[in-house]
Amino acid sequence: MNSSNLLEEKLAGWHDAIANHPHEPKAYIQRGMVYFQLADIQASIADFDIAEKLDPRLTPYLWQRGLSYYYVAKFAEGAKQFEIDLTVNFQDVEETVWRYLCIAQVDGVTAARQTLLEVKNDPRLVMQRVYDLYAGRCSTDDLLQLGNDHDQRAKFYSYFYVGLYFEAEKQVELARRYINQAVTEKIDDYMWHVAMVHQNLRSPTNV
Repeated sequence: MNSSNLLEEKLAGWHDAIANHPHEPKAYIQRGMVYFQLADIQASIADFDIAEKLDPRLTPYLWQRGLSYYYVAKFAEGAKQFEIDLTVNFQDVEETVWRYLCIAQVDGVTAARQTLLEVKNDPRLVMQRVYDLYAGRCSTDDLLQLGNDHDQRAKFYSYFYVGLYFEAEKQVELARRYINQAVTEKIDDYMWHVAMVHQNLRSPTNV
């Protein structure tokens, strides 16, 4: 079974779960994540919104919605979502970087770097280096060096966040090159699916 068919099967399962338990917010989050992986971004946002309405306490944990906002060019909404998320998870490099990416699309990379929130204690070396790149403390080559070992996760994350960095810098071809490389490093992680959706949405036939 190919990945698209598998996702469609998962989607059908969440349709059934929600039909049986229509007031379960986490089911909507899970279905929203599947919608995102199928590149139905608006449907994913609709499900995340329903989850929030069912349980407003979930708002600072809806990082998935922040990603969806980015890919429908709702950058202000995305930045706000990540800011809210960081009130409960203030040492998260990825949410900090995604906030940067949203701000960069609206106000440029200089403003994004000037408002980059400080993160000190992420235990993952690759994420420390990702943060250093966006903070202007290292180069893309410094981050990509981490992808030269045999750690596939480090390879994926270094390529992915370098690709996103170049997208913020409006260097489209470099962005595409590194996102394409990230996709080849398949890992069992939602962010790999984000890279797949990114590749699909930014392909030359879709831009």
